[in-house]
Amino acid sequence: MTGKVKVIISNEQNEFKIPSGVRLLVRRCCTAVLAMEEFDGKSEVSVTFVDDETIHRLNKQYRNIDRATDVLSFPLGENGVYDVNNDTGAKLLGDIVISIPHALDQADRYGHTLQREIGFLTVHSMLHLLGYDHVNGGIESVRMREKEETVLTKLGLKRNSSYYMEDENV
Repeated sequence: MTGKVKVIISNEQNEFKIPSGVRLLVRRCCTAVLAMEEFDGKSEVSVTFVDDETIHRLNKQYRNIDRATDVLSFPLGENGVYDVNNDTGAKLLGDIVISIPHALDQADRYGHTLQREIGFLTVHSMLHLLGYDHVNGGIESVRMREKEETVLTKLGLKRNSSYYMEDENV
């Protein structure tokens, strides 16, 4: 039986207003991933909205990549073993950091709403927190993308366009 997830959301950027309903959407995304994965027991995850400058700094500090990115995931568990909040007994899954400027740009580029983009980034990162990876491509990347789309479709955030940009000069 899937347990309850506590999602701690903070907004550490003031460049863009976070639309109403986004906090609920983020919580629904986290819950849906855990349900799909049949994650048992109570859990906690933190989601922070930041600007490009902040995510650039974090990307350089923790991944040695000197540029901004759309989202970063900082898992606190490994191989299904997690630290536990001694007060609540909840498994600490980790931290998700989302760049709002990047999310807005990608929503525009891919032709969908900011809510859909934030939903995608949240689901994507939750899968990383649970041990999924796509960096090396191959079947793991395909499996992760399938899981992302399954959750987003269940939440009514089905993809309405391709993630791959076509070359306009062709």
